[in-house]
Amino acid sequence: MAIDPLPISAATALPIRNGARLLSPALTQLLFAAIAFVGTHFALSHPLRAPIVRRVGEPAFLGIYSLVAFATLGWMVVAFRAAPAADLPGSGDMGWAVASVLTVPALVLFLGSLSKNPALPNPRTQAAINRAPTGVFAVTRHPMMWGFALWGVAHIVLWFDIRTLIVAGAITFLALVGAHMQDRKKRRLLGNGWASWQSRTSFWPRWHKLFSAGWLLWAGALVLWLVLTFAHMPGAGVPAGIWRWL
Repeated sequence: MAIDPLPISAATALPIRNGARLLSPALTQLLFAAIAFVGTHFALSHPLRAPIVRRVGEPAFLGIYSLVAFATLGWMVVAFRAAPAADLPGSGDMGWAVASVLTVPALVLFLGSLSKNPALPNPRTQAAINRAPTGVFAVTRHPMMWGFALWGVAHIVLWFDIRTLIVAGAITFLALVGAHMQDRKKRRLLGNGWASWQSRTSFWPRWHKLFSAGWLLWAGALVLWLVLTFAHMPGAGVPAGIWRWL
């Protein structure tokens, strides 16, 4: 006896046209939101920044930048929640183990980047680039960007659903391409100072130096990792980290 397939809503079904499987309307909306989020970040950080600052001033520009960033991020969050979940086979426990491990150094890099980071808007940038690279900056001069990239790769490895691939892919692309473009902008703004900082640091992480970032930073990252992975179940509906096996 034939069994009727489960009904799938028009919003989440993947239509097939001429033998090719297309994105559903919900996933298409998410893709557009991700493109808008990444594209406006690049546009406002680079080609549009100078002319807008000349016209409205730095404080107003920062307000515009923040408004656009939050608006496109909000659009991406809403579209993500509307898109179908768990529509890929997943990579199993091995994938979760790899993702769990990757997110620990991601947090180490991110937390370490919050202090004395010359890539951030900071009136003490010149002093920051004149010092010897220590902590996470001995690993890479873009620890925040690599932290986001590791987060993205960790979620791609899970192969859990298409909506996660879109968001994680967008964040990874924004982080790594954005870091490269940031180098070009800083060289233009800071000249020989940034060139000297580049010569003493590395774009690509020197992973063997990660454990010398400091025990306090590692301890803080591990505590935060435990909290965030514990919150993953109520927040995302999926257990993560060691809580997946406890």
